[in-house]
Amino acid sequence: MTIQETANFLKTHDQYLILTHVRPDGDTVGCAAALCLGLRNQGKTAHVLDNPQATSLYSNYLDGLLAPADYEPATVVSVDIAARGLFPDRAQKYLDRVDLAIDHHPSQEFFAKETCLDAGRAACGELIYDILTQLGPLTPAIATPLYVAISTDCGGFVYGNTSAGTHRVAAALMDTGIDAAALNKRHFRTKSAKRMRLEGMLLSQARLFDHDTVAVGVVTIAMMESLQATERDAEDISALLGQMEGVKTAVTIREEAPKQCKISLRTDPADLNASTVCALLGGGGHAAASGATVQADVEETIRLVMDAIHQVKAEQEG
Repeated sequence: MTIQETANFLKTHDQYLILTHVRPDGDTVGCAAALCLGLRNQGKTAHVLDNPQATSLYSNYLDGLLAPADYEPATVVSVDIAARGLFPDRAQKYLDRVDLAIDHHPSQEFFAKETCLDAGRAACGELIYDILTQLGPLTPAIATPLYVAISTDCGGFVYGNTSAGTHRVAAALMDTGIDAAALNKRHFRTKSAKRMRLEGMLLSQARLFDHDTVAVGVVTIAMMESLQATERDAEDISALLGQMEGVKTAVTIREEAPKQCKISLRTDPADLNASTVCALLGGGGHAAASGATVQADVEETIRLVMDAIHQVKAEQEG
């Protein structure tokens, strides 16, 4: 569906339930909050499905928006969800009931009845902005979570997915009167002491491969427990290793269980397509940033991801 078709869809339906993905980040939470508020401004009934995995860094944007336990939606919308495997436990019962998916991932599985997709956008928040401007003027209350959605998904406007259009949308949101400086400080210039210690542990144990162009770091269960760190302390830590000079591919492995690891891959897409690598491991995402979860211990996970990297590089060079 086009932006206009999506806006028309939202105008003609009601009783919305909005879904976010597992391990919710700023983009999915910000999109859900902004869309919910925008729909309510149109006189619609709209709620966001509670996602217990949301950390305190983002959960406050959903205050007053969560669906009551007995809420029965007529229209289910997912935001920033590319695949069925990204539905959290509480959203599983809606897998076959998604009426509209709004997304920007090229790995979109088209699980919904209707899909609004633009894989060229830096954040799903950019799409939500385009859609909501078709419904009416944006208030600061709507613009605040949208700014969070867009800014966090492009790393404070420094990732390679940032476009001139991204900046134009951010400027329009700032023009509504939001406190962008406070949002930037909260999300990009504030770290807990535990987070900084965790970064130190991650860097001190990082391994370099392929003539120091590939960095692999691991956050283990033991590391988290030793620091008494929370999920908020580990938020977006996958962006760290890519800051090392000379590194083109950064792999951050998060041990979630003794034989389960989550892989976050950040690459220079001109050198390696992250989505293609993660697809070999059952995941997906963007050309420069993708992820996957594998059922293996840490050492086996390192072997699997390096094998996938080498396979994709060989195919690209061949």
